[in-house]
Amino acid sequence: MNKQINIKGPHQDQPVFYKGKKLEVADAAMIMIHGRGATAQSILALSGEFGTHSVAYLAPQADSNTWYPYSFLSPIEMNEPGITSGFAKIDSLINDLISKGFSTDKIFLLGFSQGACLTLEYVARNPAKFGGVIGLSGGLIGPPGTLRNYSGSFDKTEIFLGCSDVDPHIPIERVDETEKVFLEMNANVTKRIYKGMGHTVNQDEINFITSLLKGVI
Repeated sequence: MNKQINIKGPHQDQPVFYKGKKLEVADAAMIMIHGRGATAQSILALSGEFGTHSVAYLAPQADSNTWYPYSFLSPIEMNEPGITSGFAKIDSLINDLISKGFSTDKIFLLGFSQGACLTLEYVARNPAKFGGVIGLSGGLIGPPGTLRNYSGSFDKTEIFLGCSDVDPHIPIERVDETEKVFLEMNANVTKRIYKGMGHTVNQDEINFITSLLKGVI
């Protein structure tokens, strides 16, 4: 991650919360991005389900609990400066972890809902060999027909996409499109579509994340 996103936006001065192993002694780190109307603490609570004791978990708080104001399917300019500010927040956390001695293959990124959309779009624009990327009920940002002119390679990074087939916020077509884009960028993609699940996280997703973490640690 040799380039940094520098911006003064709504999320830059918001706090970051931590859970799990202290960064100084952790074997890996996971950045967790909460959904619309939620909090950093709420997404951090999910880490207790993973059963891993050597991972540092960190979660930034969005300004007013929202990364951007409108649907992720809206024209991108309508959701600025929130989107770019969110990217910059993620970017600063990754670069801080690298400065503390973490290689990118020991850094995981996880997002749920709006946080998943932000996370997936960030990594598409900034691909690297991450420990893993988890998008729970999300997809790449932009209206239908958005050009996906991304460059770079994930170098076989494991990317997980989990979503309901009837999610009221995330069209299944966008999950499929996201999978296709990441496969073309040399990621190992696991996509799981859950029948009738709704907009939530299930045990199968938690089990997959747990195995992914244990495979890297």
